[in-house]
Amino acid sequence: MGIRITGTGSYVPSSIEKNEDFHQHEFLNVDGSAINHPNEVIVDKFKAITGIVERRYVDKELTSSDIGFLAAQKAIEDANIDPEKIDYIICAHNFGDVKADTIQSDILPCLASRVKYNLRIKNPKCVAYDILFGCPGWVEGVIQAKAFIKSGMAKRCLVIGSETLSRVVDKHDRDSMIYSDGAGATIVEETEDEGIIAHETASFTYDEAYYLYFGKSNNQKLCKDTRYIKMHGRKIYEFALTNVPNAMKTCLDNSGIDISEVKKILIHQANEKMDEAIIKRFYRLYKKPVPEGIMPMSIHKLGNSSVATVPTLFDLIRKNKLENHSIAKGDIIIFASVGAGMHINAITYRY
Repeated sequence: MGIRITGTGSYVPSSIEKNEDFHQHEFLNVDGSAINHPNEVIVDKFKAITGIVERRYVDKELTSSDIGFLAAQKAIEDANIDPEKIDYIICAHNFGDVKADTIQSDILPCLASRVKYNLRIKNPKCVAYDILFGCPGWVEGVIQAKAFIKSGMAKRCLVIGSETLSRVVDKHDRDSMIYSDGAGATIVEETEDEGIIAHETASFTYDEAYYLYFGKSNNQKLCKDTRYIKMHGRKIYEFALTNVPNAMKTCLDNSGIDISEVKKILIHQANEKMDEAIIKRFYRLYKKPVPEGIMPMSIHKLGNSSVATVPTLFDLIRKNKLENHSIAKGDIIIFASVGAGMHINAITYRY
């Protein structure tokens, strides 16, 4: 028995927010003091570090569950399956549905239930639940789907990663330029061909739990009770470089696949420089150079949409929508992610 991704879909919002659009923002330090650099300098430095040129924001009438549903529709169509035969719907997100121009998160009912409702699935045995696992949520959802299928509890699962981070950013924080919106979905099911070969997951919380957190605005004049997504960027960078390559190596070694067979590494699109450094350290563990074209990137145009980055990247490559990147049957792929928790995970997959 194999467990494979048989269908993919994604929703990339049409609204583009370019770096130049931030030139008029009032960026402030954490203590509320002014930053002694023009916004043009701040934005250029940001681009040099993250690689982000533009990002996508959802239209006002849409929420995270809406775009998760739209991505799910595409994945179901791509897999050519009857949605009534889905055993589990696993929806990864971090902030629920946050309506435009509001500050309240809505997760009642859970987003997976909302997606199931919008798909008009009647089967009550199709279990719908959410997973809160930071940016690695979609990868972890696929790992859970594998467990359900391997145990005999399911034959087919729909795994979604959907987020509208533009609704929870502090516009006075330079880090707000990183975040974007989007959704990716996959059908994971039992097949005759090999798919998921091995996985690795870990949660580091002793010192690292609050590297990403909800905090008040840098603008001291705003309501002190309103919270926004915040991060300790340097700590996250150092954590990721230390731990993600090791998790990827453990995952690959457990699969029995040689490093030379890996064709693509689809890593969470968090920060271009950080992702490049992770890949270099990963190959250094095998005393190998980094192969050209091994790491596709979508962050330049799509930004960091958290749980949606990896499934969206996979969908774009499968549908030949990412220039200079393709995958063929039998290719070995590594999925990897790191994020709030702090969680890390990886999957070795034969396409």
